[in-house]
Amino acid sequence: MATIPPKIKVQVSGKERLQKLKEAFHETYGQMPVFYACAPGRVNLIEHIDFVGYAVLPMAIEQNILAAVSVSDSKTIQLANTDPKYKNFTVSVDGISIDRENPQWHYYFLCGVRGIQEHLSLSSLAGMCCVVDGTIPASSGLSSSSALVCCAGLVTMEANQKSLSKVTLAETCAKCERYIGTEGGGMDQSISFLAEEGTAKLIEFNPLRATDVRLPDGAVFVIANCCVEMNKAASSHFNMRVVECRIATKMLAKVRGLDWSRLLKLGDVQKELQVSLEQMLELVEEALHPEPYSTDEICKTLGISAEQLCENILSANTHTYLKNTHSSVPGTCTARLHASCSLRPRATLPLPTPSLSWAT
Repeated sequence: MATIPPKIKVQVSGKERLQKLKEAFHETYGQMPVFYACAPGRVNLIEHIDFVGYAVLPMAIEQNILAAVSVSDSKTIQLANTDPKYKNFTVSVDGISIDRENPQWHYYFLCGVRGIQEHLSLSSLAGMCCVVDGTIPASSGLSSSSALVCCAGLVTMEANQKSLSKVTLAETCAKCERYIGTEGGGMDQSISFLAEEGTAKLIEFNPLRATDVRLPDGAVFVIANCCVEMNKAASSHFNMRVVECRIATKMLAKVRGLDWSRLLKLGDVQKELQVSLEQMLELVEEALHPEPYSTDEICKTLGISAEQLCENILSANTHTYLKNTHSSVPGTCTARLHASCSLRPRATLPLPTPSLSWAT
């Protein structure tokens, strides 16, 4: 697998989607794009356990985010979308801010811009004109938002004439998507950059690495869309799973005599204790009771106040949720550990997946 994202020369004529995007760009800005960038969506074949530090098994899909781009000295970033429900947006390169209380499409794009700027310590960004086209159904669980962040990261890297490895891009985009308020673990961005045609990927973290996992010949996946949308950044549902596992991590660490204040993921506790996954599962079931935990019980176990819980452990959009309900800490983290036990490196598990590609 190439370590640097490839640049591929393509003929736009004869490729209907690229041709339409080129025409939309010219209609919007009165000029032609200089390059295109593309990042795919994904499906996850096992479980969402990346945010607790364990391996995941996703594959990329044909649906993707595609951007047409030109570079300018305007000191602005101008964004447009082929879907009219996503409004145009312009921002100064010196005034990039992300409103996590208002998760509009352009803020996801700006997450990628800001992430690359900060990683490369760029004091000044190139001005850009962009038109974005997406074929990933929005808020459908196929990582349209992460693909948009990844595409924006690619665009920013190329527009500023820099070069980063796929792994660095994946790690950077995973971190910067948190600017919008989602507490993901890095799976979505990793598969978007590390995907290869014909295989799923077993993705492991710390350090980030990807291993081909193949299915028997003839195996296919049918991916259906129920058409019920879920905007991760606009609700607490996604972050609540993350927070419940974070609480479980700290409670387990406290029971086992570890420095719980610095541990965030179950995988971190496992490394500290030097136990197997099966042993880790047993420890969780021993240390945490199966009934839901109240906020008071969590605070008592950790020896902290409710204010400290909110400030140091919860995310912004889970404060109210946890106050008004009981947290399913043991069930959430036990399910994640069971999923992790089923994920062992295998040489076999060809999948109909595209490779990530860029066109100039």
